[in-house]
Amino acid sequence: MTAPPDIVRSAYATLAVTSLEDARRFWVDLLGFVVTYEDKSALYLRGYDELTHHNLVLRSGPAAGCEALAYRVRTENDLTRAEAYFRELGCRTERCPAGHTRGIGPTVRVEDPLGFTVEFFASASHPERLQQRYDLRRGAEVARLDHFNICVPDVPQAYEYYSGLGFGLSETIEDSSTLYAAWMYRKQSVHDVAFTGGAGPRLHHLGFFAHEPHSVLRICDIIGSLQLEDCIERGPGRHGVSNAFYVYLRDPDGHRLEVYTSDYYTGDPDHPVLRWSVKDPRRRDFWGHPVVESWYNEASPVLDLNGAVRPVSEISQTAESSVRVGADGYTAPR
Repeated sequence: MTAPPDIVRSAYATLAVTSLEDARRFWVDLLGFVVTYEDKSALYLRGYDELTHHNLVLRSGPAAGCEALAYRVRTENDLTRAEAYFRELGCRTERCPAGHTRGIGPTVRVEDPLGFTVEFFASASHPERLQQRYDLRRGAEVARLDHFNICVPDVPQAYEYYSGLGFGLSETIEDSSTLYAAWMYRKQSVHDVAFTGGAGPRLHHLGFFAHEPHSVLRICDIIGSLQLEDCIERGPGRHGVSNAFYVYLRDPDGHRLEVYTSDYYTGDPDHPVLRWSVKDPRRRDFWGHPVVESWYNEASPVLDLNGAVRPVSEISQTAESSVRVGADGYTAPR
């Protein structure tokens, strides 16, 4: 078997949106994302700390969906390894030249074993450095993309797949017989990807890091001042899993994002896994806040390499009938 590519971190996502004008008002005017480039069909956005071209692409389309999740790899040779690795797994792959995604070098695009379209790239153009341009910061003062949270019907399969790619494990939700959710990383933080049991493949949310808890509260106050509170879905609150101080928002197409801070370092080679009991309610919210129903039931559809919506499979795991975990674990049927 070909060795997997050396993945550095989660880097950007591409979302299809039905109105680029509405998306710009939400992501740029309200949340304060930086526009690296825009044209009539797409917006390329980043946080204030990001030194590659973008963290997020919003592309105009007939229906909302997740077009791709992207990981940066260490070298151009890792693109060749990625292509061979996924072909040996029986996955559909394609190699794209530099500029296929604006600001990004050559890419390998795959439909991975979990049903997600994933892009791998090694090089990108560098926009203006903005880390100390405090005069430009607005909205949520987002620093960078941190992670993807995805819904999968088989969590153990997802765990084995990402373990094979060399991801470390930071936290789980489990009981004596079932793995309900896992948080896995390549960079030295809690996660680059998290996956939970549910109908999938679907994208539950994109996680964006902010440096200070004040940024989470600030965007809530701005939203309240503008009487746009319907876009706040959950929080602010403190997760048990990851220790994140968070708020979850929904964009005009229903895509979910998390603005969060206060997770922790995972770079030690013997980093111990934190294993949460599925019966511990603190895993969901450390302060005991209830979880809204949409959290369990709603997520963005995933598009294949042709841009078609991928079919969704229902949960293939079993669980106790009382278990409700959602994106913090497993959703059991009532």
